[in-house]
Amino acid sequence: MTSATPKDSPQTQDRSRDRLPQRAAIVSFVGSMLEYYDFFIYGTAAALIFPKVFFANVDPATGTVLALLSFGIGYIARPVGAVVLGHFGDRIGRKTVLVVTLVLMGGSTLAIGLLPDARMIGSAAPLLLTLLRLLQGLSAAGEQSGSNSLTLEHSDSGRRAFFTSWTLTGTQAGAILATLVFIPVAALPEEQLLSWGWRIPFLLSFVVLVVAYLVRRTMPETPAFNDIKTRNAVARFPIVALLRDFWPDVLRVIVCALIATVSTVTAVFALGYATSKFGVPRTTMLWAGVLANATALVAQPLWAILADRIGRKPVFIGGVLGCAVMIFPYFMVITSGNPAAILVATVVLSGLIYTAPNAIWPSFYAEMFETRVRYSGTAIGTQLGFLAAGFTPVISQSLLGDGPTGWIPVAAFIACCCVISAAAAATAHETHTVGIEDLGKKRTDVIEHDSTAASVHT
Repeated sequence: MTSATPKDSPQTQDRSRDRLPQRAAIVSFVGSMLEYYDFFIYGTAAALIFPKVFFANVDPATGTVLALLSFGIGYIARPVGAVVLGHFGDRIGRKTVLVVTLVLMGGSTLAIGLLPDARMIGSAAPLLLTLLRLLQGLSAAGEQSGSNSLTLEHSDSGRRAFFTSWTLTGTQAGAILATLVFIPVAALPEEQLLSWGWRIPFLLSFVVLVVAYLVRRTMPETPAFNDIKTRNAVARFPIVALLRDFWPDVLRVIVCALIATVSTVTAVFALGYATSKFGVPRTTMLWAGVLANATALVAQPLWAILADRIGRKPVFIGGVLGCAVMIFPYFMVITSGNPAAILVATVVLSGLIYTAPNAIWPSFYAEMFETRVRYSGTAIGTQLGFLAAGFTPVISQSLLGDGPTGWIPVAAFIACCCVISAAAAATAHETHTVGIEDLGKKRTDVIEHDSTAASVHT
């Protein structure tokens, strides 16, 4: 009779280590899904609800602008959160900071659901709403970068794009979850929707917080971070080392991150534009988002597999330029008011084309930096770049012209952002064949590392 393998046997430990990349991907997926559920319900509410609830004391057009501005304000806090959370992520580890981001996001979202509206407390309501939105932004600044670093550093060298893509696939799942919760809420009679119905998705963040914490707290720290910690190579002030040695890469990530304008213009601005200007039902636009994000759940891992085979740059740049072209027919279809055409156009743009850069940037950006500054580098670079995305809805509202062709300046603005993003990506080094220990090093350093390794082997 064969005895069972002990839990602490070498074979069991090897199997556990082999499963770590999958565990890291799942943990990042679930954590991002649940945290970005909180973040996305704010965007939906800002487009559909908040102008009438928190900005009801001004005319409707101004209320819409102020509500969209409150959405963008969350992105102002992101660079600050990136510096603070990036510092601790590179100093004490990825895991601890990721637990903090969950608590911060869940608590602030729950507070929004309990916040009295403008009829009850007047001008204090939008001020408190803005403050809570800032806290959401602080949390979001550390979430994706921390999850990317955690997953990348647990991944096999030849599958880093695939495993890290699950962080962004988690955000798509969060968008689906948020939209599915909002669809029945949006179908409520206007009076019930504006009085108590809109609060339900925010109050459900308590469940989000508990589940995410239970999933994330069991994940071990990454081998790459433990290695530099063992060697006492952890940077005392990561941001100083980052700006001294990696400022071109930070700048490159900032510009590449302009691609995120596509996400906010479709998820927030187009939602309000279609429903208010062309009478498209709210549920049509919400379902279009669900179908696009459901498509992304399949498309993003496939794009990532391709990037592991042919490289990050071709997939990223191709997807970015595809968005620059597709944004024009997307808006043209919205003006038609045809529900079926809107569904198809949204799936093509957001579910198929945009998913190429969205799946690749977690590995593409993170691989530009060494382990000791990876969290800070990706957090600061992306969050400064995402500022443009955060204010895209309000910028688009200001660019919007009259009549059925008023969307052209908006589409042109998004296309320009895409072209600039692609140009920045073209200046990056290809990293899909570089080992984890050589990521972020200068080419001469990599050659010296390889020569030394060869000499020792000989």
